[in-house]
Amino acid sequence: MTVTNIVQGIWAFSAVGLIVLVLLHSPKGDGVAAIGGQAQLFSSTKSAETTLNRVTWTLTVIFLGLTVVLSAGWLPK
Repeated sequence: MTVTNIVQGIWAFSAVGLIVLVLLHSPKGDGVAAIGGQAQLFSSTKSAETTLNRVTWTLTVIFLGLTVVLSAGWLPK
């Protein structure tokens, strides 16, 4: 297993995670709270949305950064 394969795996995981998180966002601001059961995970709807936004932005940065690294060919083969 090479470094490129590991990075590609992380890249694919971040892509799938990003798709799921974007779909969890609600255009009306419901987001995670619309799923139900959010009371066990978060103390309020606002903190749930804040957490969802932070995780989404983190995965976006990881995905875009790895896209640049993989497309530029900076990793050893």
